[in-house]
Amino acid sequence: MPRRKIDWDRERIHALRQHLGLTQQGLANELGTRQQTISEWEKGMYKPRGASRTLLTIIAERSTFEYKAMEKEPKNR
Repeated sequence: MPRRKIDWDRERIHALRQHLGLTQQGLANELGTRQQTISEWEKGMYKPRGASRTLLTIIAERSTFEYKAMEKEPKNR
């Protein structure tokens, strides 16, 4: 059964890391990558690809992570 595709944007990555109670370094260790990579994802400079994206999805599924995007309030002008 194929895994669902998740758009791992900066907010979702940060929310998953917080859900897991990990620092950027801790998540980097779990994924086998550098802390700088996690930081760049959370800043929106890059998005995870390939194996990293797959691992994030597996971790999210196994940790029962549910991301609920915060609705942005309309700006009054």
